[in-house]
Amino acid sequence: MSDKDMGIFSKPVFTSEKKRELPTGLWTKCPGCEEIIHNLEIERNTRICPKCEYHFTLSAAERIELIIDEGTFVEHDANLTSVDTLKFTGQASYTDRLKKYQKATGLKDAVITGLGDIEGQKVSIAVMDFAFLAATMGSVVGEKITRAIERATAERIPVIIISASGGARMYEGMLSLMQMAKTCGALARHGDAKLPYISVLTNPTTAGVMASYASVGDIIIAEPKCMIGFAGPRVIRETTHQELPPNFQTAEFCMEHGLLDKIVHRKKMKETLAGMLSYLSPDKTGK
Repeated sequence: MSDKDMGIFSKPVFTSEKKRELPTGLWTKCPGCEEIIHNLEIERNTRICPKCEYHFTLSAAERIELIIDEGTFVEHDANLTSVDTLKFTGQASYTDRLKKYQKATGLKDAVITGLGDIEGQKVSIAVMDFAFLAATMGSVVGEKITRAIERATAERIPVIIISASGGARMYEGMLSLMQMAKTCGALARHGDAKLPYISVLTNPTTAGVMASYASVGDIIIAEPKCMIGFAGPRVIRETTHQELPPNFQTAEFCMEHGLLDKIVHRKKMKETLAGMLSYLSPDKTGK
């Protein structure tokens, strides 16, 4: 057999040229329908999946831009920062964690508060940002929300709190848990003044936040399919040793069982809030 005939048994020649790789960070797998969606398509759709309408997380600044009339928002208490009173230690100190999230988010802490208009109606608003330590409620979050409520009471305007939280901030111990009573106390005085409070729940709203100001609104509304509850489904399942009902701890489940007044699509949130405010407008005379 000639060398020419042996050619068919020789090893194939591979080039060293690398395959072209797709850039990272351009696509997102939707947790709702598991479709791969281009990030630009999600952003153009107010961070809602165009296939199944799963509501992705928004930052506090994005929510304010979506709800508050352009040019009317005035932020308050922007420079309040938490301190490590308990000298919390672990894999990283509390101070180091705060610095890390402050750098990553551009926020001082997990909530933005201020005054603004919704279709011309003035409100005091607090918006939590899950990207900052899972929007856990520490002393600064509780103080800023309390001040936002007290400001609304003083100016006789409605207060709106948009919640998204993993609960109380364990790095601050009892100082964190105290914020549950402090915020609810401020809301009680707000209610005594016959002024409205609208609570908006987003994904996820849990634990100490859900057990305090998030669940005591005059009107409680939520985005579709968001997780709402105290402990997570896995913890409840392992504690009770029982199978949980379908869609347990979703907005739809809570609506069915009377916890919510309304489920509102993100694109209709401003319109819905404006309509509610027009019915609940307080009497400026205080009578």
